[in-house]
Amino acid sequence: MVCIVCGRPTGRTWLCNTCRTPYQRVWVIGEREGVLQRLVGLYKFSRAKAAYKDIGDLLLAVLPELPGNTVIVTVPTVYGHIRERGYDHMLLIANYVAKKRNLKCQRLIGRKTDTKQRQSTAIQRAKQAKSAFEIRGKIDSDKIYLLIDDVVTTGATIKYAAKALRDAGAKNVWVAVVARQVLK
Repeated sequence: MVCIVCGRPTGRTWLCNTCRTPYQRVWVIGEREGVLQRLVGLYKFSRAKAAYKDIGDLLLAVLPELPGNTVIVTVPTVYGHIRERGYDHMLLIANYVAKKRNLKCQRLIGRKTDTKQRQSTAIQRAKQAKSAFEIRGKIDSDKIYLLIDDVVTTGATIKYAAKALRDAGAKNVWVAVVARQVLK
């Protein structure tokens, strides 16, 4: 495995000991290649809505047993993408995982911008993500917030979404990602 932030080998986790992040733990299904790349692509771009259960089951397989005070939160999807697909792809997965684990799922993070990350450089992604998120609900410092996203490329989106949670008072922010993709 490699660190989702810097790409260095990490052993058994997706986060190395040297990278400083606003989240403490990370779980990733795998690299965005082969079958996983095809599944994510069909789900996001070909309206294969029913795939949320398959992706949710894959996430459930990599996640450990989570404490009962865990709240599942998604990185909010750009409204234009929801309109194109007809559904919020990450909210479907988050609700499915929450239901299977008997946890709460809340829409606590909102988007202040509608910028799209695809086709952007690493510098552009970081700049866009830095001002993209706001908290739209009450944060309880005693809860664990599991932030779920579909694809991590540079890590900017999860960094700033997690930072928004931390800035609002969350002490424990963990991350679950469907796929890691290297920016080309």
